[in-house]
Amino acid sequence: MGNPKAFLTVSRKEAGYRPVLERIADFSEVEQTLNSDDRILQASRCMECGVPYCHWSCPLGNRMPEWQDSLSKGKWAEAYERLVATNNFPEFTGRVCPALCEKSCVLALSSGEAVTIRENEAAIVERAFLEGYIKPHLPKKRTGKKVAIVGSGPAGLAAADLLNRKGHEVTVFEKDEVVGGLLRLGIPDFKLSKEVIERRLDVLRAEGIVFKTGVKVGEDLTPQQLLKDFDAVCLAIGAGVPRDLPVEGRELKGIHFALELLQQQNRIVGGTEIPEDERISAKGKQVLVIGGGDTGSDCVGTSVRHRAKEITQIEIMPQPPENYNPDTPWPSYPNILKTSSSHKEGCTRRWCLTTKRFIGENGRVTGVEVAEVEWTKEKDGRLSMKETGKTEIIKAELVLLSMGFVHPVHEGLLDSLGVKYDQRGNVESVVPNQSSVDKVFVAGDVTSGASLVVRAIYSGREAAKAIIDKLG
Repeated sequence: MGNPKAFLTVSRKEAGYRPVLERIADFSEVEQTLNSDDRILQASRCMECGVPYCHWSCPLGNRMPEWQDSLSKGKWAEAYERLVATNNFPEFTGRVCPALCEKSCVLALSSGEAVTIRENEAAIVERAFLEGYIKPHLPKKRTGKKVAIVGSGPAGLAAADLLNRKGHEVTVFEKDEVVGGLLRLGIPDFKLSKEVIERRLDVLRAEGIVFKTGVKVGEDLTPQQLLKDFDAVCLAIGAGVPRDLPVEGRELKGIHFALELLQQQNRIVGGTEIPEDERISAKGKQVLVIGGGDTGSDCVGTSVRHRAKEITQIEIMPQPPENYNPDTPWPSYPNILKTSSSHKEGCTRRWCLTTKRFIGENGRVTGVEVAEVEWTKEKDGRLSMKETGKTEIIKAELVLLSMGFVHPVHEGLLDSLGVKYDQRGNVESVVPNQSSVDKVFVAGDVTSGASLVVRAIYSGREAAKAIIDKLG
């Protein structure tokens, strides 16, 4: 600990966002950065607690006090080495992780001002790239074993990275035209610049990992051929089936799943030409986002940049409290109101509304009938919902469904492999990170259900370890 009194004398300082009128004019990252001196000062606030709850709450088991200590002393290279000991891609998590670590920071409990762990993490890895600490490191020898990774999201990339370091020959198959999964096509550029992903991919390619894009395993390549050609296969295809809203009027034009908008916009920002009549545009429209999570927030930010006339986001659950929720006490991740940068750019947010039907004219949506609901807690602690009888119609010319994902796509690859599914429809892990089919391993949302990037990376690392143990 460089300064044992810093947590008493130094206040939390966040980098903040670019000015609203500036950032809504483009798709560049909205978050700013602090200078090195400020970053070092912020790291010095870490108290190096006897019980580091930040480490406890992190799915990756990041050793925050260790690399905060290195950073507080200006030892950037040492901080980076400590950081990547548990996290393959801190440049991703430092941008899009909800920072479970900060919510369990002891300093947050005592002062309400957690250490800026996530921002410090991003700063360390950016300094590492800038100063050349990050270089391709090829394995000293190859084992002769071949492993196929199906899916190039964070879980697949993490598994590929560890397996390649071990010396196995790794090939990553991706159904889309670009590598990165939802990191690449699901998260807007204003939260995660795709140059950040390409920069890391350049390193992985130089280290020997082979990426094959535009390959739909199950169609272009049979699972049987995959099992024949490789010693192990890791499924990391995510949870690709979105939760639908099968109510009256669902067939109307102008109703889209959130990812239809986000994936298309990411492709446009990346230079892909999309015909005008195929574009999903919010320009000049009244937009309704159904679903209150992060993906819904991303739809809000994207619609703002399209110059939507009006944006409303509705959620079926009650509005969480703003600062403290007794139902989720420290050090648990708190269920409190989250206001994103996109919300601050212009959006009406409403809660306790369920969708009854879509209304349209000439085959296009013009409005959505919603009903007010109320929630009560039962004796067993579960919440039950009932409608109050109050309904209204929200005008909407573009509706974006952002209600999460149900499970991975079964048709094609998974059904052909014959893997077992759990009760939720995810690929069952018969033993940790292994499916019911010999040689077939699982990582990320395909087995856990839709979750966080940080959990996907952890799952990918664990799947790689299981494969390494299997192959010897």
